[in-house]
Amino acid sequence: MLADLDRVLMPGLTHWQSPRFLAYFAATASEPGVLAELVIAGLNQVGILWRTSPALQELEELTVDWLRQLVGLPDTFDGHIEDTASTGVLAAVIAARTRQPDRRVLVCSEHAHSVGEKAARLLDLDLRKVPTDDEFRMRPDLLGADDACAVIATIGTTGMASVDPVPEIADRCAESAAWFHVDAAYAGSAAICPELRHHFEGWERADSIGVNPHKWLGVPMDCSALWTRRPEEFRRAFSLVPEFLRSPDDAVSLSELSIPLGRRFRALKLWAVLRCYGRNGLQGLLREHLRLAELFEGWVRDEPGWGVSAARHFSLVCFRREGSDEDNERLLERVNASGEIFLSHTRLDGRYVLRLAIGNFRTTEDDVRLAWDVLRREAAAL
Repeated sequence: MLADLDRVLMPGLTHWQSPRFLAYFAATASEPGVLAELVIAGLNQVGILWRTSPALQELEELTVDWLRQLVGLPDTFDGHIEDTASTGVLAAVIAARTRQPDRRVLVCSEHAHSVGEKAARLLDLDLRKVPTDDEFRMRPDLLGADDACAVIATIGTTGMASVDPVPEIADRCAESAAWFHVDAAYAGSAAICPELRHHFEGWERADSIGVNPHKWLGVPMDCSALWTRRPEEFRRAFSLVPEFLRSPDDAVSLSELSIPLGRRFRALKLWAVLRCYGRNGLQGLLREHLRLAELFEGWVRDEPGWGVSAARHFSLVCFRREGSDEDNERLLERVNASGEIFLSHTRLDGRYVLRLAIGNFRTTEDDVRLAWDVLRREAAAL
């Protein structure tokens, strides 16, 4: 079997753990997280109720609260772990719809993640996409949330890591009594650095917030933190305890606050990463990623025939070479076909744009410099 793993499966994998994987957003499996996954599999806990694994639930509540403190959110938020932000958004919208069942509209930016559209489709809601400004941020003046059960704002959009004007959106949601969810799946981890907190102004006014430690904090896939100021609304939407699960325990099980009944011991790997790296260690890694992104951005700006396509807020650089969309698409195909690095793309203002996302714990300046060398080499070959 191990021989076939090497011979049959490995050639068909995209190596997300490579320090030269610079596409999408990173998902580093750090050493503490990998070892914790081994323990999780061996213990094989099933968190159906508090009593089926008290440590599973209590460690989840503890570690998500540690993360809350690290990113600077107030203690008015309760949290738990979902598998991905997609599930977290769906759960938040379900809670919002249950709270106001007569409202059948979900609102997000035209650059929001497609999870909003999927949630609307699954829940039979109408989706309204709000236009953005010249910095790709949602325009609150066009929001119109009076008929919305929920509004999704994004801090660090998937395409270009833009930051919606959260305080203004929060005002509109308060005026219209719409549920306000902040999707910070990628960028939320950056809030552990005080110098980046200005990007998160106003997010404490949200009804729910999602952040993925499996994106930029070294926790292996899957581990997504979901916080809410309205846990009673989640319980109203999701609590369903049949007779065979009833118990005399004085505890609200996490299965009453989310979609699945059973849950893995995901908190153990978040606990391991937070314990082993600590605040200072994680801050140092993220700051290095920001430095590398700034360095790459400078190379692009200084190179004739190349240009940066969007303002850089975190560790994502959007750029393109002068020429047609077809030229840039062929460039990306050649770069990725080399096998030396892996990049992805998006479209901004209708133009094809390349993306270089730094977030792997093992990426060094040499890796980023190699990426730039490969890009220029393949561009010259075209």
